[in-house]
Amino acid sequence: MAVIFVTVAAGAYGAWWWWQQQGGARATQGKSAKGGKGGRGGPLIVKAAKAVVKPMPVLIEAVGTVEPEHSVQVRAQVSGVLQAVLFKEGDRVKAGQQLFQIDSRTFEASYRQAQAQMARNMAQLENAKVQQERLEPLLKREFITRQEYDVAVTSTKSLEATVSADRALVEQAKIQLEFSRIFAPITGRTGTLAIKPGNLVPTAGGGVPLVTINSIDPVLVAFSIPERQLEDIRRYQNDKDMRIEILPDRYGPAAALGKLDFIDNTVTPQTGTVLLKTRVVNDKEVLWPGQFVNVRVVLTIEPEAIVVPDAAVQPGQEGSFVYLIDGDNKVVVRPIKVSRQIGPEVVVADGIKPGDQVITEFPQALQPGGTVRIAGNEAGEKGGKSRKGKGGKKGEKKSESKSKD
Repeated sequence: MAVIFVTVAAGAYGAWWWWQQQGGARATQGKSAKGGKGGRGGPLIVKAAKAVVKPMPVLIEAVGTVEPEHSVQVRAQVSGVLQAVLFKEGDRVKAGQQLFQIDSRTFEASYRQAQAQMARNMAQLENAKVQQERLEPLLKREFITRQEYDVAVTSTKSLEATVSADRALVEQAKIQLEFSRIFAPITGRTGTLAIKPGNLVPTAGGGVPLVTINSIDPVLVAFSIPERQLEDIRRYQNDKDMRIEILPDRYGPAAALGKLDFIDNTVTPQTGTVLLKTRVVNDKEVLWPGQFVNVRVVLTIEPEAIVVPDAAVQPGQEGSFVYLIDGDNKVVVRPIKVSRQIGPEVVVADGIKPGDQVITEFPQALQPGGTVRIAGNEAGEKGGKSRKGKGGKKGEKKSESKSKD
């Protein structure tokens, strides 16, 4: 009996489940027949944009490096204990500004000693000249011999040479004293300080530089281009429209503008590239020496370029292509020839006409030949239908009122 009961129960449950499925299917079919939204055969909703015509630059893009126009390694020319550092690391300094002070007592003593030695020899020279002048008339009267007079003349000339040497020694001692104060040779920004106060400063060839100063404004930007593009550079080099834009961010605004300043006189054999440089104003210090930047060489302006968003361009085995929407709202695959990409826009050389609708977002079910509807148009269509329906009801009410009259 238990087995019979279980069998009957299972059969009843299976009948109930089949009845529920059939009822749900009939309900779904009823909704579809009434114009429901869940039909699989409806058009896909896509986002699209029109191909437009507008002026676009013809350019060459490269990656460059910011270089200081002037860079100086400041070294000491005399040895001594570093007494003071008169700036902070990273400060902007001006040409002629004192940076370091080395203990100068030894150099001051040498300078005074040289001055004293020169003063002594100058006094002896004056005495020798007086003696020579006194002996000259005595020689004419033959009161002294010619040899005595020649000794006086030789002594005068010898002391004159000695004084000249003393002057050189004084000048040298003065220079050594001045070297104890180190000044900035250029205007720029200082780097890391290599020696702290209290340490012995080596001479110029005896160690690392005390500090390095890089000029910040203006700066140079060095970049390389393939040798095949050198012809285009030289063709537009003297064109007033040609300019070079420096962009720290590839899709951001240009931080600086400049003109071509240097073309290397040889092609690098290892890479097949040519080195170029541009000088740009950097008064706001947006660019920093050693920084990698994007370089955009604008050769000329194409007045009527066909442009589409870069999101619409798809890569393929045979080249780039786009999905077009034709006049019947059907999807068409169109191969295109890309001329260049400038930020979020692509300049198309062939394959698209102005006004063509290209799909920019691609649903998974998108297929060539499928029917699509552009997002945003459906709202207008719904609004038109609703307005039409309301107008119809008003018309019916008016006709009813007229018939009653």
